[in-house]
This record gives sequence, C-alpha cells and structure tokens, in this order.
Amino acid sequence: MFVRELVLRQRIEILNALCSSGSAEHLEQVLDILLSQGELTWEDYQNIQVSGRALHCNARKLLDLVYIKGEDTCGLFFAAFKIVLPDAKGVGTSSSGCSSTLEEKEEHQSTCTETLLTQRPSLVEKLRGCIDGALEDLVTSGHFTSADCCEVQLPIHTPCQQARRLLDHVRSKGESAAKVVLQFIQHKQEPVSPLSQEKWTPPKEVLKYQKKLSSSISAQSCFLSTYGGTSHMSLDDIYTDGQLELAHNCVDVNGPLSLEDIVGAVGTVNKEADTVLVSGEAGGGKSTLLQRLHLLWARGAALQDFLLLFPFSCRRLNSEQRELSLQELLFQHCCWPDRQQEEIFQFILDHPHLILFTFDGLDELKQSFSDEHRHCCPTQRAPVHILLFNLIQGSLMKGVRKVVTSRPEAVGPLLKKHLCKEVLLKGFSPSGIDCFVRKHHSDAHVAAKVLESLRTNTALLGLCHSPVLCWIVSQCHKELLGCGEGSLQTITDVYLMILRHFFQHQSSQKNTTGLCWLQQHLQTVLHLGKLAFDGIGATCYIFSGTDLETCGVTEKDICMGFLMQSKDISTHAEGYEFLHLTMQCFFAALYIVLSENTDRSTIPKLFETQKMKEAGQSSRCFIACLPSTDQPQRPSGGETTAAETPNRQITATFVSGLLSHRHRNLWLHCCPSAVMEKRVRQVVKCLSKGMQKHFKSIPQPVEGEKKSMHAMPDFVWLIKCIYEMQEDRVAKDAMSKLEVDHLKLTYCNIGPVECTALAYVLQHLRNPVGLQLDNNSVGDVGVEQLLPCMHICNSLHLRNNNITDEGIRKLLAKTIQCENFKKIALFNNNLTDACTQHFSHLLKIKQNFVSLRLGNNNLTEKGAKQLAEGLACNHSLQYLGLWGNKIGDAGAESLATALENSKTLVWLSLVDNGVGSAGACALSNIIKNCTSLEELW
Repeated sequence: MFVRELVLRQRIEILNALCSSGSAEHLEQVLDILLSQGELTWEDYQNIQVSGRALHCNARKLLDLVYIKGEDTCGLFFAAFKIVLPDAKGVGTSSSGCSSTLEEKEEHQSTCTETLLTQRPSLVEKLRGCIDGALEDLVTSGHFTSADCCEVQLPIHTPCQQARRLLDHVRSKGESAAKVVLQFIQHKQEPVSPLSQEKWTPPKEVLKYQKKLSSSISAQSCFLSTYGGTSHMSLDDIYTDGQLELAHNCVDVNGPLSLEDIVGAVGTVNKEADTVLVSGEAGGGKSTLLQRLHLLWARGAALQDFLLLFPFSCRRLNSEQRELSLQELLFQHCCWPDRQQEEIFQFILDHPHLILFTFDGLDELKQSFSDEHRHCCPTQRAPVHILLFNLIQGSLMKGVRKVVTSRPEAVGPLLKKHLCKEVLLKGFSPSGIDCFVRKHHSDAHVAAKVLESLRTNTALLGLCHSPVLCWIVSQCHKELLGCGEGSLQTITDVYLMILRHFFQHQSSQKNTTGLCWLQQHLQTVLHLGKLAFDGIGATCYIFSGTDLETCGVTEKDICMGFLMQSKDISTHAEGYEFLHLTMQCFFAALYIVLSENTDRSTIPKLFETQKMKEAGQSSRCFIACLPSTDQPQRPSGGETTAAETPNRQITATFVSGLLSHRHRNLWLHCCPSAVMEKRVRQVVKCLSKGMQKHFKSIPQPVEGEKKSMHAMPDFVWLIKCIYEMQEDRVAKDAMSKLEVDHLKLTYCNIGPVECTALAYVLQHLRNPVGLQLDNNSVGDVGVEQLLPCMHICNSLHLRNNNITDEGIRKLLAKTIQCENFKKIALFNNNLTDACTQHFSHLLKIKQNFVSLRLGNNNLTEKGAKQLAEGLACNHSLQYLGLWGNKIGDAGAESLATALENSKTLVWLSLVDNGVGSAGACALSNIIKNCTSLEELW
C-alpha cells in the first residue's frame, strides 16, 4: 500500500493520536521535524499553525498538506510521527514500500537563520528550560523589546511553546539575532550545574530511586490538588503564574521573578542560610505554585540542579504522632526506596547541595517556630516539628535547599533570621485573571462573558486577584452572570455564592428557589460548621471518621462537595479536609452566626486585637467557647500556634459579612431574630472598640509636625470587617473618632481587596488626610478602588506598587476634580512617557497642586517635554522629583525653559538622568531666575 493512501485510510487514528491529549505539543513536535527536513516551508508552517484555531483543525490542515505534497512527504510525515508517538496504536507504515527515514542535517549551515529551521527540534529542547536567559541576551543586544519578551512568555504557553515562539520571533529579526540565540545555547551547554561540575554519575541505586520519586511526584502533581482537585483538572491546563516579588529591594532584579528564581541565587540576603520563604495571603496560590515546581522537576523541565526533591505538607505532618529520624521522615512521608535504603540515605547526607525539600503551609503546623530545641543528628529520632525547625535553621542537613510557604502573619523575626531570602506571592495580575478565566472555561464565549462581568464590577475584579476567589467566580459563572451588575461586593458575597452553587448542584431537590435554599440545607451547614469550628480551635485541618461522627457529619453532608478525601502517606489512614482553608473558616463563621450552641463570649473573643493579647487577655478563642468535654487537644505548653491569629481574623471577617443587613433575610427562618440582632450588636461593638484602641495609641505630634498614625495590620483587618458589613453607620462611627493629618499604611500587604475596604471607610473622614501606601501591592486595580475616597485625600504616596500608565490615567481623571488633592508620590513604579500627558493636564488645571514626585520610573526626554508644557502653565508647584529616569540633556532643557521663571519652585531633583553639560547649562537659568528655589539635585 502506498504511503499517500495510508494518510487517507488512517486519518482518524492519526488525528486521535495527535489531539487526544488536548495538548498541541505532539502536533508541534511533528511540525518541528518536518520544518527541519525542509518538507514544510515557513509559509506552510504559518498556514497550519493559526493562532486561536482549534487543535484538530490545525492537525487536519497538516494532513491535507502532506497528502497534496505527495508520496515522499507522506513517508517523512510517518517517520516524524513515529519519533514523536512511538507507542501510537493503529498508525503505521509497516507495508512494503513505506520505509522513508529522516536525514541527519549538517549542523553548520550557510546562515544562522537556516540553522534555526534545520536544528529546530533540538533547539526547542535546549531552550525550553532557559527562556529567560535567552530573552535577556536578546534584550541586552538590542534585538528584542520588552513587548517581544511578553509575547514570547505568555502564561498560556508551555515552556516548549515559548521556545518555539522565541525561535519564530528571532527568525523574523534576522541573522544577527539568530546568532545571539545560537551563541547563548552553545554557552548554556557548557557544564555549570553541581551535577556536571562533579564529573561523575550518581550510583545506580540513587538514579533508580530518583526515577521512582519523580514518577510518584509527577502522579501527585499532574492534576490540580487545591480546591478539591476540581473535576480532575490538569495542572498544565489551568496553572497561571502569580506575581512573584522579593520582599526586599534588589538592584540586580528587573521585572518579575520566575519559578526557578525562587530557589536560585537571585535576591539572596543571607548567604549562610539555605531556606527560602514564599509568603502570601490565604488563597494566594502558594500550594499550587509548589505543586507546579514539583511537576516541572519531576518532568526534568526545571530545577535540574537538584537530583532529589522531597515534598512535605505541614498539614499532614500534624497527624504524625510518632518520633521519627530524618531517614524515616523522608522515606515514609515521601517515597520509600525499593532497596538499599541505607546507601541512598547516605548519599543524601553526603550530597546536601543536590537535595531540595519543600514544606507547604508552615503556618498550619500546630507548633509555632522555635529554635530552642537543637537537633543535629540525622539518625536520632525526634518529634516531627523539631526535625522541621532544625532543617529550616540549618542545624540539621546544612546545605540542603529548603522552600517553605506560609501566610505572612505567621512569620516572625525568629524565623526570618534563618532565611536566605523571602519571596512574596501577590496573587494574579489583571492579565493573570484574564488568563485563568480563559483557561478555566473551554467555551471562549462563556469566558468572555465572565470577564466582561468582572470589568463592570471593579470591586469583584479586585477580589479576583486572589486565586481562590478567582476560582470561585469561575466555578460559579452561571450564578455570577445571573445575579446582576454590582450585587457581589464582598468576600462573603462570593463564598455565599459558592455555598448556594454546591447545594443546588448536588441536591436532588431541583426546585430550590429564592431564600429557602439555606433553610433546606441548614443541618448540613451546622454539621460542617461545627467540624470547621472545632478544627480551627485545635489547629486541625484533616479530620478522621470519628471527628466527623462527633460533629454529626453524615454521608449526605460529605456528598455536598465541601470536603475532600485526604490520605496520610505514612499511616494510609483516610481522612477528610475542607476544599480550602478559607472554606473551613467560612463554615466556622456560619456556625458562629447560626448555631444556638455557641457561647455568648465567642464573638468578643473572636474580635480580639493583638494589642489585647499583649495586654494579657489572650483569647484561646474557639477553645474557650466550647464545653470542657468538647475541647480538643492543644499543643503542649499552651502556646498560641502560628495559624491561630490569621485563622481567627479570616473567620471574624466572614462573621462580619454574614451579619450584614444585606444578608439578614437569608437567616430569617434559620435563627431567631432576637439572637441575630444581639450578635450584630456584638460585632458592631467589637469593631468600634477595636478601632478606638488604635486611635488612642496615636502619639501626640512633635511641635510643628503633623499628627500621624502608622497603622498596624490589625487596623487593616478591622477596616476589612467594617467593609464586609456594608453599613455606612458603622463606617461613619469608626471614622468620626479618627483625627490625624497623615495615615501611614506602608508594608501592610495592601492589595486591591484592601483598597476597596479602605476607600469605603476613609470616605467618611471629617477632615482631609494624607494617605501613604508605599511598598504594598496596590496595582492599577487597587488604584481604581481608591477613587471613592480621593476627595478626602490631600496627598497620596504610592511608592513601589506596580502601577502603570493606565492606573495613573484613571487616578488623575478623578483627582483633577478633587479640591483637596495637592501632592502625589509615585516613585519606583512602571510609569512611562504615556502618563506625562495626564500629569501635564493636571498641572494646567490645578493651580493649587504643590508636589509631584515621579522618581525611578521610565520617563525619557519625550515625557519631560510633555511635563514641561504643564509646568509652564502652573503657578503653584513647589516640589518636583524626577530622579532615576532617562530625560537626558534635551529633557533637562525643556524643564529648565518651563521652570526658569517659576515663583514657587523650592526643590528640584534630576539625579541619575543622563544630564550632561548642555542640560546643566540650561538648568543654570533656573538658579539665576527662580528666586524661590532652595535645593537643586
């Protein structure tokens, strides 16, 4: 049978083999080979690989083309197919006359661009793990712009697809760009990793163990494990990069961090330490990030400096009651070697630099971090938390790299002194939200409708920066699209939506309508609520069958979908855990609000601030509210666990939202009205009392200075609770007692969600205030959330907040109408010349504006000239800071012309702008003519 005829006869089998995985990788590998053999032209390739077209359509185009090209091309297609899919069934060319083979192309071609085609399969393989380095070389050499880099590194692409996009872009840039890439690959192939530096091969038993370990980790990591591993969703299909930043400023870091940068040398502060902390809020994507790292290592796509990787869940380590040696911890909780355990463990001890440990959820450990109990012997047994703490601080297995995740509230200075660096995971960027929603919905039309709904509800868009909330919104898209614009405003709203979503999708009573749905499922809510409530009090997140039975949880309750099965690897005992920690806190809050069995002191203890704790009024919040017979066992010594305060605060936030007037009709038939009203009064009283304690702590100002308040994290939490209640009277009452000139909230983890709450409360201030939000995660969406309170702000400081020109456009469109607004500081953001037209317009209009600071952004002479147009018309500006930009001589000359006759300018900084002699000569005119000027930098 002729090969050409086989392409027709086996068409269905070929299409199924190329497309059944849902990934385009197999098709693209075949295309790479055919391109390298010269059987496809570049135009052929572009006609097949049409962006946005369905995978099976592209595959059909390829089959049509090879059939048209004839017998030889069909033979080479089958040869390429067998290389990519050697085990594909029902596809083959075993009949006589069908034995085409691929030719080995010479490596040295007449041009570098030709080499990109002829060596394409091997180049993709070599580039896929080092895209960042290749892009850096291309940018440095001037061949790529930041826009080119962004197009290559679209989060939706796999590493191999990114490598192909890079090669395609480089080919379009010409010969010199191709040469840069080929030189980069050549240098990259030189031995640099610890494995290659040692010039040896690890023992066979270690390599066998590595294969078993990677296979085990791959199996555990290939499907999304958080949120219950929803619908067995492939991690490749849904994973979306979050925003990673160093916790401290680092001059060597430009742009966002990659996953490999987490364990790399970049940003290292303490070279003697081995532990990296990844911190982020609950629901911020920490567990999913670690899962992605594990999967990439298991596939050999990342972290290849490490021969062995051992992943641990602190949540599961809580259930380990035995004392273990380090060897038992590694092998029993991760992967047991089939043979030669002692030799493998000795290899681990002898080569710590080849080993990586990850510990997910340190904040969920029952014991708070301590370095009091030293343990240095790897063979001696000790409680698991002692092993963990000594691994982190380096007393045990010094030299092994450790990656630990935790919520920031649970990390104290005692732990931080043992860190080599801290990386902040700040949730999704706006483009990340877009990418996640599109990945979550295979129907592009539905994804577009969800995104449009988010854009019309900026409060909800702000919430979606948290991956767990973005997941809920995507999961409940039908409810979202049917609930009307603006009705979802708070985190509580979103969790109530998923509560209803699960009940209505699992319940056999399909006629559930109106407000009766909660009443119908009240017993399930109370059973799961008590389980959550008791668990948080005992720092327990995995529940046994006995725990479920004690709380009355039935099989019907489990089937609702809020719990997922959890197996302990060491004991093989099956248990249950909530889909997410925040879901457990939500059910605990439902129990507090709806149960008639909670103590009257529950809510006051729930809302204790850190100040009260320091005064000796420690809460033991949930434990103290339970009858003595129900009180679960706590850690020895009575110490507060790392997770207790953040869990309590999340629960209190939900309680505030559930007791909002907006939701009280929901509880009408579930709890007596008198009880509900009493609990509302309790929450309002607690919030008022908590705010007053903050206000009383404000020191009196030094004579001649403004009264300033530096808010603590508890203050931000109380503000969020007030916002969840959505009652103006509570916000007005809180702000009526705040009398300061300057409110400072630096390094307070302020993101879009917090900005929404701040604006809601601060708009009720009596007098204008300066608002300082430096070194947070406000971003463009957060800026938009702050707009409602701009009328009461006389100054705004947003240093280092990842704000772009679009955020500034919206901000200035609002503040230009605000009489009180007179000062802004935006240094160290992502501003370009595009924002200067808006500042120029503001300067022309607002003749009471006094301070503009735009240091360390990306302004050039074009931006300086645009600013100069506004400055020439302004008669009030006193302070102008443009240090750390690129305005050059031409920009300095434009500014000098605009400012030389100013009667108000007091201070001007143009440090580090590439200003030379010509610019300095122009600036001398300001010194001559501007009598008000006091400082020129």
